Amino acid sequence: MTDSKYFTTTKKGEIFELKSELNSDKKEKKREAVKKVIASMTVGKDVSALFPDVVNCMQTDNLELKKLVYLYLMNYAKSNPDMAIMAVNTFVKDCEDPNPLIRALAVRTMGCIRVEKITEYLCEPLRKCLRDEDPYVRKTAAVCVAKLYDINAQLVDDQGFLEQLKELLSDSNPMVVANAVAALSEMNEASITGSPLIEMNSQTINKLLTALNECTEWGQVFILDSLANYSPKDDREAQSICERITPRLAHANAAVVLSAIKVLMKLMEMLPTDSDFVTTLTKKLAPPLVTLLSTEPEVQYVALRNINLIVQKRPDILKHEMKVFFVKYNDPIYVKLEKLDIMIRLASQANIAQVLSELKEYATEVDVDFVRKAVRAIGRCAIKVEQSAERCVSTLLDLIQTKVNYVVQEAIVVIKDIFRKYPNKYESIISLLCENLDTLDEPEARASMIWIIGEYAERIDNADELLESFLEGFHDENTQVQLQLLTAIVKLFLKRPTDTQELVQQVLSLATQDSDNPDLRDRGFIYWRLLSTDPGAAKDVVLAEKPLISEETDLLEPTLLDELVCHISSLASVYHKPPNAFVEGRPGLRKSLPARNENTSASNVPQAAVIPAPQESLIGDLLSMDLTTPAVVPTSVQPPSVDLLASGLDSLLTTSDLPAASSSNTGLLGDIFGFTPTPVSYSPPKQLWLPSENGKGLEIMGTFSRKNGQISMDMTLKNKAMQPMSGFAIQLNKNSFGLTPARPLQVLNPLLPTASYETSLPLATTGLVQRMEPITNLQVAIKNNIDVLYYACIIPMNVFFIEDGQMDKRVFLKTWKDIPAENEVQFTLKNVLCNTEAIVLKMSQNNVFTIAKRHVEGQDMLYQSLKLTNGNWVLNELKIQPGNPNITLSLKLLAIEVAQGVFQAYDAILHS
Repeated sequence: MTDSKYFTTTKKGEIFELKSELNSDKKEKKREAVKKVIASMTVGKDVSALFPDVVNCMQTDNLELKKLVYLYLMNYAKSNPDMAIMAVNTFVKDCEDPNPLIRALAVRTMGCIRVEKITEYLCEPLRKCLRDEDPYVRKTAAVCVAKLYDINAQLVDDQGFLEQLKELLSDSNPMVVANAVAALSEMNEASITGSPLIEMNSQTINKLLTALNECTEWGQVFILDSLANYSPKDDREAQSICERITPRLAHANAAVVLSAIKVLMKLMEMLPTDSDFVTTLTKKLAPPLVTLLSTEPEVQYVALRNINLIVQKRPDILKHEMKVFFVKYNDPIYVKLEKLDIMIRLASQANIAQVLSELKEYATEVDVDFVRKAVRAIGRCAIKVEQSAERCVSTLLDLIQTKVNYVVQEAIVVIKDIFRKYPNKYESIISLLCENLDTLDEPEARASMIWIIGEYAERIDNADELLESFLEGFHDENTQVQLQLLTAIVKLFLKRPTDTQELVQQVLSLATQDSDNPDLRDRGFIYWRLLSTDPGAAKDVVLAEKPLISEETDLLEPTLLDELVCHISSLASVYHKPPNAFVEGRPGLRKSLPARNENTSASNVPQAAVIPAPQESLIGDLLSMDLTTPAVVPTSVQPPSVDLLASGLDSLLTTSDLPAASSSNTGLLGDIFGFTPTPVSYSPPKQLWLPSENGKGLEIMGTFSRKNGQISMDMTLKNKAMQPMSGFAIQLNKNSFGLTPARPLQVLNPLLPTASYETSLPLATTGLVQRMEPITNLQVAIKNNIDVLYYACIIPMNVFFIEDGQMDKRVFLKTWKDIPAENEVQFTLKNVLCNTEAIVLKMSQNNVFTIAKRHVEGQDMLYQSLKLTNGNWVLNELKIQPGNPNITLSLKLLAIEVAQGVFQAYDAILHS
């Protein structure tokens, strides 16, 4: 007898039992076994050992069994890629099954199995399923393309699936169209290039709108989201799309309603605001938004967050619907707070009586957070609606009489703001406020009360005693209270110097000698020096007239608001943050509303217009033109990075009819001494970037320039503070061109008071890239020993024109033809007092190179090229008519968003 008995067991394990059942001849037993396997898999047991046995069950006519096996495969194929190949033949066979459900199931499962080896076998079945006669199979195949794109984007492109997917947009079945749109949207988001995979045009949009009426609610959401990314070519098309989308506002699904509102909000920006159509549409938007507030609380909250954005952008939509935002007794706190916020935004002279009555009622509720916000809301109403200020103050006084601690403290905080908004109007109530001094225990309320006492010290007989009572526990107070107390006592001293000298010395000593807080200590020293050297100057500084506070302090910044309106019905509209703030991964293109279409003469910058296709004929014979070569040397003193002679241009240089080099300022001296003049590129005059009042005494004026192939930020820093500044450093936020400092900021250390210092900071283009609005916007943080200061400035586009921007004329012609007609935009350069030669000279000094010139019908045609630091080319055509100061500039470029900046650069250079 052998030793094999030691390696065998009579105990049958669970896996062993399942294996034998899976290999059973009885179909019923097989199906029950697969169900047990799926059950084990679901609860987390590892049943991967059964992979070959489960795969053997694939070849069955039973749809239920096939579904279970496919589910198992999706879960374990990644961990058993070699074994998963065994299932490929069955997949391919099932893709040709007479039953459309099995065909769809097979192609769906193959798309979900993320195994490279299987992916290559998926292509042929997927191609057939995309053309399948059954719409259910086609719509499943459309989603499968998106899944395949996620696994291998290059494969989708090479196999032509993208084109097949675009063809499905014209499908007769609306659900197929919806799934094709959903797949393309998902692929767009995953695209590495960031450029759209499909160009929407009027024909495609018409097909989507047709399918919109017949597909399911989620299909409608996908189509509406896709429509939101389309920009109509004119008002008429925008109006037509609005009319066809409006019926979706009556849909039962909140997602469809909000997606429709998003599209309409975007299209309304393109229509004249005073048109009857916009007025009618505005009225139609209110009822669906109101209806959303009768749903369950969670949906209400999402609707309210979106309504908050809509009201900030277009308050007219819901101005007559105030009552629906009144709080109900059973609303959750998160709904109550959001409703309260919208009530304040909608408050106006017409409805303020209703609003105040409600807010007063809310202030007697039991929920402390809600009561606090209600009291603050009364103050905000007083600031927003001037006519209601007296009634609001009266309401706040009634609430103070209740003696409820947190109500009194909130009331004092908002009354301080009312005093700021309406000086010398409601100061008679100060005595009543002072009665509640002992009950204040929150830092903000104490600081507000101290501010009131200091600001109106001349009207309060015992102001010194009141402030002295706060001084007793100075070191135990919050920093906010300490700073306010210091300033209030200095104000009191400046108003009543005779009897408060001891008090001011005491607070200055506490702030400067006994405090560890640098902010408090610095402020104490400033006050001390001001009072000891020039009391008159101290009075001007400390008792200066204060600017009135703004009505709405919590409105979103306009560009952020525009971006969030484009994301209505998504998480971004609930968080009130752009998607890249909370979604990891590729930042993607930033969405924004289109520029409002209004006929106004206020703007000096003409809008870009798309050139019709027939203009192509103007460049048809570019190869026969005279090549013009700029006589001046490019801005860079270094040799160009490409060999111009190797491109075949040297044989054409003799045909140039542009000005020769001798026309430069150096004349014969340059020829005699053998040096080549370096042309000066255009740099705009310095502008005020950071005023001293925003920079805590630091004033910055600056501009940008390009010298020797290097972008520079040229700044003048002036210290208008009373103390030296040192420790300067600078940081640039992510921007459209990846600008980042090439070396640390160099500033005179220390920068003494009244001194100024000019510095030039070289910039590199190797930083992080993020699309800005406008595209040349740059956000800057500058640090010194006082604080970190922030400002934004606009970079002139011409500093991004690099020296390597001269294109071979044959390449120019091919590129011009390859760029689609819709990427050609036209501008008018007005009052240009330069002839053709001067234009060529000026532009070449700024790295815009003339490729060819010809004379057509009495006007000169110049063809120029330039290249940006990010590698994007811009091809330009100038039409110059002798005697006419207006020049037509046509730009052809793939990155259409830089067109406006290039035009502005041309305009500035030619007028310099």
